[in-house]
Amino acid sequence: MSTVTFDGNPIELSGEFPKAGDTAPAFTLTSSGLEEVTLDNWAGKRKILNIIPSIDTGVCATSTRKFNEKAGSLDNTVVLVVSADLPFAASRFCGAEGLKNVETLSTFRNYSFQQDYGVALQGGPLAGLCARAVVVLDETNKVIHSQLVSEIHDEPDYDAALKAL
Repeated sequence: MSTVTFDGNPIELSGEFPKAGDTAPAFTLTSSGLEEVTLDNWAGKRKILNIIPSIDTGVCATSTRKFNEKAGSLDNTVVLVVSADLPFAASRFCGAEGLKNVETLSTFRNYSFQQDYGVALQGGPLAGLCARAVVVLDETNKVIHSQLVSEIHDEPDYDAALKAL
């Protein structure tokens, strides 16, 4: 079990966060079109999982914009923004922002993602949401970079994630 902080206050997470060298856990999430998708939907592609508490917060919005900009031109790479947000909210945000290089996915029907990726916030005001994290996968779903951001208000290390690719 890991711990992160929110405004300096510790919050426990459940599950085990993947580390470099691990095989990424399979998942089923809900797309912006309300379809169930799995990790296999992006078979053979490199994947950046930008895991966030909610697209409706400043840091989450910033990380989504930055990954859209920085990773959008990378070959054979997809950016998956994962949160507990309803697909409608995530889709509305990306549409309003003109973000075309990210795909938003929701845990709202499949809470097991949060457990399987070790990002399930167990307490505090954000209980039930995902902690902020980045997991980068190669074409075979091997974890090549992972960062569990220690303070939820902080941005992830974009350069380290992109360098892993």
